[in-house]
Amino acid sequence: MKLVTRAAAISAALTAAAALAFASPGIAVEDESAAVVTRAAGMAPDASLSTDLATDIAATPSTAPLVAPTIVDTASTAVAAAPVAFATLSAAVAAQDTPGTLDRELECLASATYFESRGEPLEGQLAVAEVIINRAESGRFADSICGVVHQPGQFSFVRGGKMPPVNRNSDAWEEAVAVAQIAQDEAWESKASDALFFHARRVSPRWRLKRVAAVGNHIFYR
Repeated sequence: MKLVTRAAAISAALTAAAALAFASPGIAVEDESAAVVTRAAGMAPDASLSTDLATDIAATPSTAPLVAPTIVDTASTAVAAAPVAFATLSAAVAAQDTPGTLDRELECLASATYFESRGEPLEGQLAVAEVIINRAESGRFADSICGVVHQPGQFSFVRGGKMPPVNRNSDAWEEAVAVAQIAQDEAWESKASDALFFHARRVSPRWRLKRVAAVGNHIFYR
């Protein structure tokens, strides 16, 4: 019983000493611990307790492990910006900046949008861009935007694996780039957001596919 009482007293001392160390940096914890043990055990001050304290503490496992507090630096914590909501697709297009250099995927998407649907309403251009992205993500076509655009027999403007030159100083090109950026960022919901196929209104291929929407000069299916 005496041994249990002594172990309990030492354990209480460890807990109290840990709390004291955090509350008052620089305090002589060794000296204070002896007094804490004495009070916790309900004993009278004993000089031998102070002498044997280091040995007893080393031999007795602590029941209250010392855990350093977690410090959160709120000043340096990055806060994710909320997506910008646009009132209209025209507003979303106007808000886009045309990069000086386009990465390869954006270049392919903007070029396909330009050649396939330039001059159409913005909704029609966005629907075309969405089809290309959907194909790249579907697992049924090439697994990249450029792969989809250059896939043989898919887009008539691609000849010999190459696209014709783009008039990069035209408003139509800037608009196509902006629409491609919006499609990639999912900044606007297209009326043909899940379409995988489309054809011009002037033709009637009689596809056995589900019609999704008719937008601009094209009809979209999945």
